[in-house]
Amino acid sequence: MKILVATEKPFAAAAVNGIKAEVEAAGNELVLLEKYTEKAQFLDAVKDADALIIRSDKVDAEVLDAAKQLKIVVRAGAGYDNIDLAAATAHNVVAENTPGQNSNAVAELVFGLLVMAVRGFYNGKSGSELLGKKLGILAFGNVGRNVARIAKGFGMEVYAFDAYCPAEVIEAAGVHAVANQDALFEQCDVVSLHIPATPETKQSINYALVGKMKKGGILVNTARKEVIDEAGLIKLMAEREDLKFVTDIMPDANDEFAKFEGRYFSTPKKMGAQTAEANINAGIAAAKQINAFFKDGDTKFQVNK
Repeated sequence: MKILVATEKPFAAAAVNGIKAEVEAAGNELVLLEKYTEKAQFLDAVKDADALIIRSDKVDAEVLDAAKQLKIVVRAGAGYDNIDLAAATAHNVVAENTPGQNSNAVAELVFGLLVMAVRGFYNGKSGSELLGKKLGILAFGNVGRNVARIAKGFGMEVYAFDAYCPAEVIEAAGVHAVANQDALFEQCDVVSLHIPATPETKQSINYALVGKMKKGGILVNTARKEVIDEAGLIKLMAEREDLKFVTDIMPDANDEFAKFEGRYFSTPKKMGAQTAEANINAGIAAAKQINAFFKDGDTKFQVNK
């Protein structure tokens, strides 16, 4: 089988070597398309591919139309909103992600952003500590669980809400389960977002919800840009000078947020999964999943139906 790795933003060399070793050990062929600059290059490369590994690259209906032999596409990472799932299903292509491979990297970044925020963005003035503060985790998946693990090391009180994770599962992890997201924002000093961008969640982090946070509240977003109601949050931060917002996804209204000097920070580009370890883990996991699919028909990580 011909397996194409199409990455506008390439994997690290060690990850490519690991992918190549996995693919060739299974008797398959690896083809690389790295740092491509035009979609036409992607469309040409995918024409005779049986499988596809991507990172943040978009697989839409046009790509799937061009990929006449494609049977499976794997997004090396947890999020998969860059794949048109309905189009993949219509083309009889299995779409998968690699959950858990980037989780620790994202969770560690949460605390990199958070420590910076409580220390006044290192402005030389007195800040505060995380010890004893209440941390709310919105969505208790792989990343959320890692955030909880690290938070306990800081001595924080950890709370979580996940509409799809039973309260008893959250409690079993040594985390306080709350009844709904409103309660999470009301009770916690810090709220860390780990929800996907879905029709239900887009712009759900809004003026009314974040406004429930107590004085000095901090909102951390390492999830998706689309979940933030930017206009609402800008309005709230203008009214409440005690609130801080730190994000790993630069908002569309970055210039407006930047006016809240000392209370806002965004990474220049999404960096949550940008570690050597996560890069390697996700890439090799994608290769293993493709090999398992071709060998045994394994679709454990399928995200479309």
